[in-house]
Amino acid sequence: MRHRRFGSIVLTGALALVAPGTAPAVAASPGVAASPAVATFPGGSRHGVEVFGEDGSIGRATAPAASPYLTGGGRPGIAPAAGDGEVTPILRGGEPAGKVDVVVMGDGYTAAEQERFHADAAAKWRELSAVEPYATYRGLFNVWAVATVSTDSGITGDPDRATVRDTALGSYFWCEDIERLLCVDTEAVETYAAKAPQADLVLVVANTAKYGGAGYNVAFPLGYDGIATVAGGNPKAGQIAVHETGHSLGKLADEYFYDGDDVYPAELGEPAEPNISTSTADRLARDHAKWYRWLGRTSPDGGVVGGYEGGGYYPKGLYRPTENSIMRSLGREFNLPGREAMIAGFYRHAVPLTSPTPAGTPLTRAGRLTVDLPVPGTTLTWSVDGRDLPQLRGRTTINLATVPFPGPPGRPHTLTATATDLTPAVLDRTLRPHLTTTLTWPLTHPQPTHQP
Repeated sequence: MRHRRFGSIVLTGALALVAPGTAPAVAASPGVAASPAVATFPGGSRHGVEVFGEDGSIGRATAPAASPYLTGGGRPGIAPAAGDGEVTPILRGGEPAGKVDVVVMGDGYTAAEQERFHADAAAKWRELSAVEPYATYRGLFNVWAVATVSTDSGITGDPDRATVRDTALGSYFWCEDIERLLCVDTEAVETYAAKAPQADLVLVVANTAKYGGAGYNVAFPLGYDGIATVAGGNPKAGQIAVHETGHSLGKLADEYFYDGDDVYPAELGEPAEPNISTSTADRLARDHAKWYRWLGRTSPDGGVVGGYEGGGYYPKGLYRPTENSIMRSLGREFNLPGREAMIAGFYRHAVPLTSPTPAGTPLTRAGRLTVDLPVPGTTLTWSVDGRDLPQLRGRTTINLATVPFPGPPGRPHTLTATATDLTPAVLDRTLRPHLTTTLTWPLTHPQPTHQP
């Protein structure tokens, strides 16, 4: 494998997808270049994508941003069908500004099949959120289903290459002559994603049981980092989305590597991703670098955290934390450094404390104030004018009439709630500030009324 450049763009890795139970070195699929490819090509006409098969073969390709099969509401100038673009919450955790917003849209579902789309979309979210750390952090998410109404049922390329379907997003197998590569029109996806209140992750669920998918791990104009396409009727498809979010949310590198003797070029320096390094475990410990805090600990993906050579597509010169995590093979768990990175990614979009009463809303002693702690185990403290109120610790609803006020009546005060997620899954102290949120409200203690 060689490090490839196109113009000034360095192409680096995206979605690594291996069949459950496989792990070691990965050979490129037939006809697919065994080299990294995830950046957008100049002009945005092509994207780097990853190709994978049921037999565990894996490789990389570049795919057109536009689909030759695009029809319906996703195409400019075409009137959408009735119900097309309607947004329905699968999970409503709170206001989008304080949540991770997942947008799920279908392709190849007719107007009569929208109920099936919603069932498939909900099923894919259940598959994704059953994996840690999603399972613990479900409360940080909103999930929006965006209806995409297709003329035909099914996807181009299913069951065979000669089959062509008229669909809203133009999804198709045999993309770039690779059967299991399920491509989509990325501009059409952008059009539909914009209909949701917010988009941090985008998942396209295709109306097919045929195994396949793709990962577009690039920054899109709406601000989300990637699109994953999956088969709505295939039980393995949810793992594709799990892996993709390792890149888009966790900023994790792929931990697999290609067959051969290629050595990571020293001139490229230390990778930015938190789960691969040019350093051995001993050097990480000595330098207090990357995942050194986790060294020697048993990891949920099996084995012990250390330094295992091979990763980031290179068999030599790069090290990964564990033998075989979800960033190397489907059907695995995130390793301990990966979980930490995912939690940090959640908190780039979400907060551990919200309230139905917006911060800054003037309060009086009449009434109650309620806050929400979406993550189990989060600590909650209260204070007035900076003075801790230990009697209110952990209480998510307080009676404002019982809040003690320093100083004379009539003086304005500030009521503050502070929540901190003290999860043991995060050891990096530099991440702790992102796991804390403070909300404040002005509060007035009125002068007593004297009756004559």
